[in-house]
Order: sequence, then structure tokens, then C-alpha cells
Amino acid sequence: MKRIALFSILAAPLLAFSGGVAAQANWPSRPITLVVGFAAGGATDTAARIIAKKLAENLGQPVVVDNRAGAGGNIAHQQVANAAPDGYTILLGSVGPLSVAPHLVKNLPYDPQKDLAPLTMGIVFANVLVVHPGLPAKTLAEFVALAKQKPGQLEYASTGIGSASHLAGELFKIRADVNLTHIPYKGGGPAMPDLLAGRIASYWSTPSTALPHIQAGKLRALATTGLTRSPTLPDVPTIAESGYPGFEAVNWYAFVAPGKLPPELCDRWNRELVKVLGAPDVRAQLLEHGLEPKPGTREELAAFIRKESEIWGKVIREARITAD
Repeated sequence: MKRIALFSILAAPLLAFSGGVAAQANWPSRPITLVVGFAAGGATDTAARIIAKKLAENLGQPVVVDNRAGAGGNIAHQQVANAAPDGYTILLGSVGPLSVAPHLVKNLPYDPQKDLAPLTMGIVFANVLVVHPGLPAKTLAEFVALAKQKPGQLEYASTGIGSASHLAGELFKIRADVNLTHIPYKGGGPAMPDLLAGRIASYWSTPSTALPHIQAGKLRALATTGLTRSPTLPDVPTIAESGYPGFEAVNWYAFVAPGKLPPELCDRWNRELVKVLGAPDVRAQLLEHGLEPKPGTREELAAFIRKESEIWGKVIREARITAD
């Protein structure tokens, strides 16, 4: 009886381990949820739906995009940080919640570097400063001059406090020494109608959200935020070449999972996502929207998030940005 009892004690962990291995071997056996931190119609949502379609084809299971807008994407990131670490919930995260929120939000209910597991970088691109055609500014220099004539009277929209568009606007305010009023939205989809209607003056938009309206003459593009010109908007100068050398405020989306997701499933997700982001048809669709896929390793993403956190933490302190 003692031998039987001892065998049972020793065998229990092995059986649990083998059960976990079996579950991972059968993964995925049910639908997957891809969470997005912004409203439908914006660039994050667009990218997620393109990628989800291909993932579903490759994995043989539906991949449902779940839009959880609010708090600059922090609500979605908290949701995934608290989700079951079973490989069936992942997030297309963004710079704000992953690298900015810890410097901006008091008592943030999740730690991006502990509670979320990096899977791969997804997309990197520059934003574009667009204005309503009724605004008497056809160049960045004219926009700055107008802002100095009317301090605090010109608004700029963002996809939320601490988002890439918000930080681009605040960094520009510092470099250009202008006073612009920040209007946060829950994503590019809700912001664009107000800009098109002339209710706000400008928006640091993603190319995918702004491009159709630029092409239709409903918006005017003044400058992009990368060090080099955007392949989507090659005729639009960068802020760096428009009188502000070295200005850079790129936007990026990265895939993360619940922090306790087993390493084996993290590696599997990395392989699946890198495969999708490298697929010619997916790449072409993303580039049509000005979104450049940049897949990589889990370790590269973790290091990148730490680096971005240091950069934007400094900007937040200098600009005295608060979450209020």
C-alpha cells in the first residue's frame, strides 16, 4: 500500500504535465479572440481584421476581433492581462498601454512587462498631421504660425491620453513651442467625423484612417512623424525635414498574451504570427493602408517595449502630461 501511495504522489505531477502537453498539442481546438483596444474603423482595428482572417485560415479555427475601446487602450490591455493563459486570447497592443501608461496612470491595474507576454512586433509606421481644408494653413510652417497667433484655440485630436497620436502632439508642442488643445477620442474611427466636419482643427492620424480623405481632398496632410518619408505619402514632408531635425514619433502595434501563458504556447504564437505577417497577401493589404509589418522575436519585442518606455517616460515628464 505504501508503494502504491508513493507511486500516486510521484505520478500526479507527471499526469498533470502530460495533460498540459496534450492540451497544447491539440491547440487550437476552439475559436480564438483577438482583442483590440480601440473602436472599429481605426488603424488598429483594420490591421487586426486583416491578420485575423489569415490566422483563421492557417489555424483552422475562427479568430474573432473584440474591440474594447476606452482609456487609451488600457481597458483592453488589462482585460488580456487578466485573461486565462490558455492561448485562446491575445491582444494587438499599442505603444500607449505597453510603454506609456506606467509613467502616466497612477495605480495602473496591470504591469505591461510582467502581466503581458510579448509574442512579436506587429506593425510600425509614422502618423500624419492632417487638418481640415478650411484651416488657413497649407504647410507645417503656416500651421505653427497660426497656432502662435491663436494660442490654445487650435485643437488636435488623438486616439486617447497616452496614445501615439497624443504623444506626437505633445512632443511637437515642445519642439515648436506652440499651445494646442488636446482632444482625446476612443480611436481613429470616432475622431475622423469631427475633423471632417471642421469641429476640430487637426489630428495626428494613422495613414490608413486619413488616406482616403486626403485623396478625396477632404483633408490636408501637412507632415509625417517618421525620420524618413512615408511610402504611403511620399509627397508629404516629414516634421524632421520641415524645420525640426531629429523629430520622430512612430506608431506601433505589437502582439502580446496573458503574462502566464506557457513558453511553449508563446513560441507557437510567435511562429504563427510571424508566418501571417510575412505572407505576401497580408503584407500587401497592410501596406495599402500605410501599415508596415515588422515581425520579430519575442526577445526583440520585450527589449523594444523597455526602450520605448524610457523614451516616452522622459517626454511625459518634460511635457508634464497627466491622465486627467
